[in-house]
This record gives sequence, structure tokens and C-alpha cells, in this order.
Amino acid sequence: MSDNLSQIPGRIKELREVMEISGIDMARDVGLPYQTYAGYENGTLDIPVSALYKIAERMKVDPTVLLTGEDPRMDTASVCRADKGVRIERYPGYEFSSLAFNFKGRVLEPLLVDLDSEKEEAAAVTHGGQEFNYVLKGTVKVTVGGRSYILKEGDSLYFDAGLPHAQSAVNGKARFLTIIQE
Repeated sequence: MSDNLSQIPGRIKELREVMEISGIDMARDVGLPYQTYAGYENGTLDIPVSALYKIAERMKVDPTVLLTGEDPRMDTASVCRADKGVRIERYPGYEFSSLAFNFKGRVLEPLLVDLDSEKEEAAAVTHGGQEFNYVLKGTVKVTVGGRSYILKEGDSLYFDAGLPHAQSAVNGKARFLTIIQE
């Protein structure tokens, strides 16, 4: 785990304590059982990206603050050079790279997602808003609300992210762009 990733639980706990929010209240406010939230905060459980965003929203900070310890700086445009996105490897089965982490007040979250069929498949998740997936490399199976779609390079899928959904690589490695609007 990168140094930045290992520091996320501590950042969450420190900010929560500064804001004088109890762990029980935070768990309730973000819709998690207390034991699960406590596991995220003490680093014994991996934090799903969707939970990280809910925690950031509750704390009224940009998720970048929790990921990097710094506020986003750009408000007119933000360039993210190849392979320079903030890596998020805190959800089994997915490796995310945030592409707009340095833009203040963003309403969309573009992420590059790397999958490997050799690794554990991710469990289905739900979150508010809508999601767009565009396959850049390989083949991706996207399951939305119980229905599966096989997407190849150049294929895309737009869906209601409130439905349970999951993505997995088919036969090897795959990469897709996901744009999440919550």
C-alpha cells in the first residue's frame, strides 16, 4: 500500500475529531454500521470509494483532502498527466486513479479503473447519481441491477448508479474510464 493510502484512515479520524463528531454519529450519518466505519477509520478494513465520498461529503471536504491530505487547487482547469492521477487501491478488485483530484468543487468524478481477472471480483455497490463506463483496453463485464453487459474496447454503458453494480475483467486485464456524477 502506498504511503498516501495508508494515511487515509488517520486523516479521516483526525478530521472527524477536529470537527467534534463522534464515531457513532459519523457512522450513522454516512449510513454505515458503526463496526464497519470503525474498521475503515482504524485501517483494518479497506474503504470503498463510495464510502470515502460519503465521509468526505459529511465532513464538507473534497475527497482529495482525505486521499492526499491537500485541498484541490484549480478552479478553471486541471491537467492530469499520463499515470499521474491519485491512485486509490482501497477496494478489492479495483484499482482506481482519480483524474480530476486537483479541481475544486467538481461535480463529476472521472476515474481510470484497472481490473484483472486473476484478482478477487468486487462486490456490487450502489451510490447516488449516474455512472458512465467506457472501455479502453480488454473486455469488461458490467452487471447493473442483475443484468450483465459484456463491453469491449470502445464500448460504453451509462446507468443509474443507485442500482447494485459491479465491473470485472474478462480473460486478463482491462482498463476503463468511469465518470461518476453523484
